[in-house]
Amino acid sequence: MLEFLRFDTDENRRSLLARARKVVLLALQQYELEWDRIQFIQLSDTVTYKIEGSTGESYLLRIHSDRLSKEEIRSELIFLQALNKSADLTGPEGVASCDGSYVLEIPTEKGYRRPYVTMMRWVEGEHASGDLTDSHVYKMGAMIGRLHEASISFVPTADFVRPVWGADHFERKMMKLESYYGSFLSAEGWACYQAAAEKVVSALAAMQRNGGNYGFIHGDLHSGNMVFKDDSPYPIDFGMCGYGYYLNDIAAAMLELRPPQRQLFIQGYESVRRLEPDYVRHLECFFIMVMIENYGHHCSDPRETSGLIAEQPYAQAYIRTFLSDTRFLFEVIEPVDIV
Repeated sequence: MLEFLRFDTDENRRSLLARARKVVLLALQQYELEWDRIQFIQLSDTVTYKIEGSTGESYLLRIHSDRLSKEEIRSELIFLQALNKSADLTGPEGVASCDGSYVLEIPTEKGYRRPYVTMMRWVEGEHASGDLTDSHVYKMGAMIGRLHEASISFVPTADFVRPVWGADHFERKMMKLESYYGSFLSAEGWACYQAAAEKVVSALAAMQRNGGNYGFIHGDLHSGNMVFKDDSPYPIDFGMCGYGYYLNDIAAAMLELRPPQRQLFIQGYESVRRLEPDYVRHLECFFIMVMIENYGHHCSDPRETSGLIAEQPYAQAYIRTFLSDTRFLFEVIEPVDIV
């Protein structure tokens, strides 16, 4: 059977979107919902659509890839249900079908695996446009602090299953990068990446897990996975949530921030929960890890190549500084010349 989410070529992408549209229409028949409009959002690890109801409410419909099992998808919704019971947090929440199911398996064209589909309540708000303000950054830090506090108090069910984000996942991304790095890296640049990866894996092996630094994380918490309403941020897209170090979430959010804003972000986070005294050294490790993982995610898409090339003077400057054991998190790092 062929994987439902095949979009490695333009032809396969067009074919996928045609199949996905039929799956959406079949799935909507299983919900008590009168809808007016279906709006395609994006194609990534899922195919996502905004469903506008006839009475003004909106929903997010997701068609999932084979990357996660039905149990893993259901577990994400269990966590989100618990998260939304917190007085300090609001996020997406699953919607049950007419028969009470939260994860549907929908028929599709012959020869393709039947995909899983979920429906969630739409989180109102807008993505930040332009540069993030200092107020946005501080509140982002505080919101992620509250998210991690909620994670600490979350008690998973016996059948709860979610991925683990750590050294194994990072090494898989490096293996993918090894096949594609030539499109945006020189041999010298790749050697720097490999040295940085060895240092990251070694640091992860030495880290001591405890209830304060390790638990359930969002897993992909950049600004594109937050929306702002009345100047306050709300987390969305928990499709990569799983077990990992809380610093992983912090690093993902800080990648796109300027050094002074990173200070504000930390102040916001520590207004909710304190970080360990030596957090900077460890956070810089996760900063490099998440940056390299991002390149591992995008490297196979030719449409991303020009952007990856443009980022290398900055990315390799951070990597070289990391390898020299020089602190960089709150410092302005100048881009390097790429040969």
